[in-house]
Amino acid sequence: MKKTMELSGGKTETLAKDINAFIGEAERFHDAAVKEFKRAVEAKDTVLLRDACEKAWNAVIQATNALFLKKNVPLAKSHWERRKRLEELEEKEPTIEKLVLLDRFSARDHHLHEQGFYEGILSLSTIKIELKKVQKYIEDIKSL
Repeated sequence: MKKTMELSGGKTETLAKDINAFIGEAERFHDAAVKEFKRAVEAKDTVLLRDACEKAWNAVIQATNALFLKKNVPLAKSHWERRKRLEELEEKEPTIEKLVLLDRFSARDHHLHEQGFYEGILSLSTIKIELKKVQKYIEDIKSL
């Protein structure tokens, strides 16, 4: 996936493709997380459950990357950088502030990545709720 942010010289089309590619990846990761979750529940498999959480977290990362490209913000190399960039966007843009994307990003990081994947301590009902919140996060970024 080419990640250019140059808008001059006919690069707008490439940027739009890159944004769509990140959104597509986010949706594919979310779909995979939902399928993995269902398999985990049926099989009573905690490894699959943790994998579902990590796939859902990756969906958030991909959607956030799409947001950064949309807003002409450099892609981040770490979760810390992503939080800082989201914080800066919220300070500049009331629409993004109203969507509380920074808080939502951080919550998904905590619940899915830290507790779900690393600790394996989330309940099935919590993971199901988190999956819905990931889908809403993607939809909100697409709508911007």
